[in-house]
Amino acid sequence: MKKTVGLVIIMATIISCNSATKPGEPAKTGLPVVGTWELFSATLVEKGDTVTTEFAASGQKMIKIINPTHFAFLRHDLTNGKDSAFYSSGGGSYTLKGDQYTEQLDYCSDRGWEGHSFPFTVTVNNDTLIQTGIEKIDSLGINRLNIEKYIRVKN
Repeated sequence: MKKTVGLVIIMATIISCNSATKPGEPAKTGLPVVGTWELFSATLVEKGDTVTTEFAASGQKMIKIINPTHFAFLRHDLTNGKDSAFYSSGGGSYTLKGDQYTEQLDYCSDRGWEGHSFPFTVTVNNDTLIQTGIEKIDSLGINRLNIEKYIRVKN
């Protein structure tokens, strides 16, 4: 009996050592949204008007980086600011409960957006993330449906 208990303890120790995160390696969270995502399509529906932007042809690029507790987005023009200069960034914390993903925007290059929460429904299918939700900021007159489609950036 003592040998069996000792063997179980040794096996548990070996298993726990092998499953530990190695230095410099991100923790395994099980969240399907964790990663780096590149926006390939965005649809805004506001006051009955629908505008869809296909980012490959837009002259801009945007990525969203999501770790286990925070997100950040970076968007800029692809002309190095020469023709139509554009830059936007932001980030903050988020919660994810099932498919309900809510961003708390704590930092934003457009300061009027800071301090607001934005609830989305997210789906992840293979390497595609789709987030759909209402962006509403009364003080800025913003009330629109936002549908963003991302592709996971491969290492």
